[in-house]
Amino acid sequence: MKKNWPLWEVFIRSKNGLSHKHVGSLHAADAEMAIENARDVYTRRNEGISIWVVESDHITASSPNQNDALFDPANDKVYRHPTFYNLPDEVKYI
Repeated sequence: MKKNWPLWEVFIRSKNGLSHKHVGSLHAADAEMAIENARDVYTRRNEGISIWVVESDHITASSPNQNDALFDPANDKVYRHPTFYNLPDEVKYI
């Protein structure tokens, strides 16, 4: 009986101080193999300094049809938007 390798999601950090970004997916037998395959596939030209792999089965995502219920509560918090505050003329770049 042939068993399929699990699907892994790959995240790469391109430089120190930046966030990891999702770059793609791949199949691998285990986490170590997923890291090695991700290095070979997604960082061939020194694009990254750090690799994260997460088995796809362990990711939970919201559904696009839940957007209103999930994100609407933030719309009534105008104080979170920078336009709510008056800045002095001396402050040019924020």
